[in-house]
Amino acid sequence: MVSRLDAFGRAVAFCVVLAAGAAQAQAPATPATTAVAPPVVSTAPAVAAGTSAEYVLGPEDVIEYDVVGTSDRIRARLYTDGTIQTSFGARVSAAGRTPRELAAELAKTLKAGGYYSDPVVNVEVVGYASRYVTVLGAVGTPGLVPINRAFRLSEILARVGGVRGDAADYLIVRAENGPEKRYNVEKLAAGDPSDDPAVTAGDKIFAPMAEIFYISGQIKAPGSYPLRTDMTIAQAIAKGGGITESGTDKTVKVRRGDKTVKLKGDAKVLPGDVLTVGERLF
Repeated sequence: MVSRLDAFGRAVAFCVVLAAGAAQAQAPATPATTAVAPPVVSTAPAVAAGTSAEYVLGPEDVIEYDVVGTSDRIRARLYTDGTIQTSFGARVSAAGRTPRELAAELAKTLKAGGYYSDPVVNVEVVGYASRYVTVLGAVGTPGLVPINRAFRLSEILARVGGVRGDAADYLIVRAENGPEKRYNVEKLAAGDPSDDPAVTAGDKIFAPMAEIFYISGQIKAPGSYPLRTDMTIAQAIAKGGGITESGTDKTVKVRRGDKTVKLKGDAKVLPGDVLTVGERLF
C-alpha cells in the first residue's frame, strides 16, 4: 500500500513534467542558420542601348583588362565579329556585353583553362567606337559623338558647342529605325523632361539653318533676319528694332510669293516673307 508521502511525491513530479512540456511547446523555435548564396553575375545581354546605365560593348571598341593581384594590364580591340583576342590565346565574345559581364566571362575562361583557381578580372573601356550619334548642320563642331551612357539631347548639343547664331530654333532627330521628330532648342534645358529626350546610338541629329524673312520701310533696322518658330508680325517688327517715329504697324504689307497682303500684328510670318512697314498719315 502506497503511503501518503509517496503519493504526494509522485504528484509533484508529474506536475513538474507537465510544466516543463508546456514551456517547451510555447518557447519560440530557434531559427536555423541559412548560408547566404553569393551574388550571381549575369552574362545575359544588357538592357537595350540608350536605356542601360552601363555601356554595351560593340565592334571597334577598345578595352583594357587585368587580373586582380597581377601587374599586367592587357589592351584589346573588339574585332568586327565582336570578339577579342586574349593574352592567353583564347578568343572571347565581347560584343553585346557590359564591361562587368565581360569581366565575368574572362574570369570563367581563365579558370576553365587552369590559369588561375579563382580569378577576379577588371575590365575598363578606353576607346568608344561602336556607339555614337551623328550631329550635323549649324552647330559648333559637327561630327560623331561617342556615347558611353544614356545622354539627353541637351547634353549632346552642349558637347558639340551648341547651335550657331544662324541656326533654326529647333533640332531634327531621326532614330536609326524610327520617325523624324523636332525639338525646340530653348525647351531642351528649360522645358519639361519630355522636351529633352534621351538619345540612342545610331541617332542622327540635324540643326538646320534658320529660314529668313525680310523687313523694310519705316523700320529702324531694315534687313534680313532668321525666322523663329511661330514668329508674328509684331515680333518681326521688334526684331528689326521697332518702327520709326513716322511709321505705323497698322499698315504692314507682306509680299508672299507673287501676292501682297496686309496683315495685323498677330499674324504669323512665313519663310521668305518681305514685310514693309508703312508711313502713318498725319
